[in-house]
Amino acid sequence: MSITRAKSIDSLYEECKEFDLVLVPDAPMASALNRRLDHPHFGAFAITPRRLAARRREEAEDRLAFLEVIKATDLDWKEASYAVGNILQCWEYQGTAEAVLDYEQFATDPTHTAVDCIAEMDTTSKRLTEYTIDADTSVAVVGLKQLTELERSILPPTYETIDPFSEDPFDQPPFRILDSPAAIVDTVLDTVTQENADDVAVVLDAASQYSPLIESALDAADIPYYGGPGFSDDTRHRAFLQLLRSARAGRDTRVGDVRPLLTQLGMPIDIEHDEKRLVDLDHSGIEWFHEFREEVRSCTFADATDAFEAVIDADVDAFRDELSTLGLLDDPVTEPAVDRLEFYLQSYDVPVDRENEGVLLADAKSAGHVDRTVVFYLGLDEGWTHSSPRRPWVDNDQEFERNIRQFQRLLQNGVEQYYLVQDTAGGTPVTPCLYFEELFDAEFDQFSDLDSLRHSRTSRPTQDGFEKEPLDVSPEDVSALSQSSLNTYVNSPRDYFFSRLLDNPDKDHFREGNLFHDFAEFYVSHPGVVTPETLEEVATLILDEVDPFLRGVDREVRRTKYRVGLQTIAEYLDTNPPQGDGLATPDSGRSENFFAEYYDRPIESSHTERWFENTDLGLKGKIDLVHSPTRLLDYKSGSKKSAYSVVKHSAVDPPSDKPNFQALLYLAHQRTEHPDEELQFTFFHFLETLDDVVTGENTLEDCLTTVTYYPVTYEEYIASPAVFTELQEDAANDCNKTFSKSTYEVYRSVLDGQEFPDTRDSDELIESEFADALTARLIADVGDYKYVKNGCKQALRHLLRIRNQNYFTGDVDAFEQFVQERLSELNTRRAGEERFPVQGLSGDPNYRYVDNRDCILEDGSR
Repeated sequence: MSITRAKSIDSLYEECKEFDLVLVPDAPMASALNRRLDHPHFGAFAITPRRLAARRREEAEDRLAFLEVIKATDLDWKEASYAVGNILQCWEYQGTAEAVLDYEQFATDPTHTAVDCIAEMDTTSKRLTEYTIDADTSVAVVGLKQLTELERSILPPTYETIDPFSEDPFDQPPFRILDSPAAIVDTVLDTVTQENADDVAVVLDAASQYSPLIESALDAADIPYYGGPGFSDDTRHRAFLQLLRSARAGRDTRVGDVRPLLTQLGMPIDIEHDEKRLVDLDHSGIEWFHEFREEVRSCTFADATDAFEAVIDADVDAFRDELSTLGLLDDPVTEPAVDRLEFYLQSYDVPVDRENEGVLLADAKSAGHVDRTVVFYLGLDEGWTHSSPRRPWVDNDQEFERNIRQFQRLLQNGVEQYYLVQDTAGGTPVTPCLYFEELFDAEFDQFSDLDSLRHSRTSRPTQDGFEKEPLDVSPEDVSALSQSSLNTYVNSPRDYFFSRLLDNPDKDHFREGNLFHDFAEFYVSHPGVVTPETLEEVATLILDEVDPFLRGVDREVRRTKYRVGLQTIAEYLDTNPPQGDGLATPDSGRSENFFAEYYDRPIESSHTERWFENTDLGLKGKIDLVHSPTRLLDYKSGSKKSAYSVVKHSAVDPPSDKPNFQALLYLAHQRTEHPDEELQFTFFHFLETLDDVVTGENTLEDCLTTVTYYPVTYEEYIASPAVFTELQEDAANDCNKTFSKSTYEVYRSVLDGQEFPDTRDSDELIESEFADALTARLIADVGDYKYVKNGCKQALRHLLRIRNQNYFTGDVDAFEQFVQERLSELNTRRAGEERFPVQGLSGDPNYRYVDNRDCILEDGSR
């Protein structure tokens, strides 16, 4: 099967021009035929059955019937809407208003009540039921299969049918594949101007993202259009409804939930407050909003409308009229009343006055005929597929036939048709409209499997008529990366790019983390100020600062968490105070300390919060605690990670899917301060023993994860006597037993005579030539025993654990080279020589660690 060619309007007119009356399935086709009348005609010529019977423009009778039912009966709004929808739909398919009562499951008391009410109304359906066409009128019906049973009921005994389709196939244009919805909209804007707007139509799924995109683009270009936003889409109407809703919302409503509303009210709030509770936001710009939230609980919808108009300095007369129509204007603003209003606006299209000029925006599920010269079809995806009503009075096969015929006719509108589509979205194939499965004799999953052309994104000139002039400004090179920036860049350069452009809201874990760090810094400088007896007071201080982010039920749980965390930090610093000199840097980078201000005591320590910027290495960061000249410490409120995990996720060849270079980066800098010394970096997970504190089983060691840097190569380190002693005393049993019966010279001879494999996988190591040589040498020295063979395997695993839980000179050297390569790559991209790709060095980014997911629309490395 293929798309059947639809007859042109001119061809249809030639077939039906001699008839007195021509019935058509939709109003745009009727208008197109009427415009081609070339002789005087008395009365209607081409018209839809509903328009003919009603003698007026077609109205949304579902809304009118609903309004009458809620006015004349005591039915709940939702049950009234449900009953009205079933009655009118069954009437359309079965021909009478009472037909719905023939179905037992729908013959409910509310339906009986609604039928009695609707039967007395002057509806289009009622007029259609009672209307008859004079028998002496010559009638032609275009697209009889498109008419419903109710529409066919007015047909005279004799009439002619005209098929809107010919027997020829339609030679459809190719699908034009573009990278994104924005690129599709830009393509439309490349063609449309203010002068040719009346010749252009855009067909799209009104519920898709294309609708707001094309509307905003046309608005920005000052190109007129109609058929777009409805009553509920008006920004003032949406804002008023959200104002009513937010005024009745609970105490846990977040600022981010009402940000669009506050902006519409002229009360913009910084994004950093988004995660805070609205009721706790103390901001001078929103006093009116807080006052309104209090006053609305005792005012009417009319009062609320007056207040809203006053603050936005504009009228919302249409909304006021609709409130009056619903009988809500003088009702108090209660939550159930706002629920009913929102339900009504979501369920029914309130008519709006439109100027019928400019680009025609047509809904793919409603339109059948679009009488424009140039027609753009946007998307053509599965959202274009009709959902047939699941009711017993609907013949699904007949309904599908009606829909697919309308779809075929829709695709052929205009002299020029352009099918603009996406092949993938977010890395997932876009499924074409399901009707194509019936129309094409081919297997396909996405548009590129069909006749298609791929287009790169176009760029439009500025709308003010001026070309952009390039700025002769050299980009400033990045000279050093922090650990967080490096982590983000390696995971996804595109995410790094957006992180430099966009602000993100403050969050509870950021705020409480900073406060814990402030406490630790203060405690080092003033250990005697905060005592075990005053820790509860400090926990309350932190709780009060974080409280705007919390639900009320979370307070006591958080208070316990903060008290335990503070107690653990204090216990550790009491037991392990900083030793030796701290870290002297030209700029400490010290910021304000909450507890220093609260207790009015200065921070005077060279051990805490030490900022460094090492441009030779291209590294920068802030060290929480210089515990000693050769040991750095970082406070962590998250879950504890093992030394193995720390080393694994700091790998550079290839990088991990969870890159985290903090320990390696800080040790690389510390190595420049103490080049030939053993260095340690400790993560102090001060909340790790939260559960154990309750049972009294906590130990500080359970909170610590330490990785060590050894100023030798890995091969040199494992060849040392100290490691041989570990194999004799600290490894698994068979290993201890085997190597206790051998000597260091035997062990060293194997290392000197055989290259140690460059692997971090234990199975590879155990199957290597080195393993064979070690086992053979120990068997020769100790004896051919089972425990010797097993002991050698345990020894190899022990040696590999040393590699996988520590750093050596080769690791830090490779990391320093890695950083230089990333800096060079980064600065090339900053200079505009290439785009920041979505993919990181390990391929697709780990989206759990992407902060700006909404900004990353493309897949792959484009």
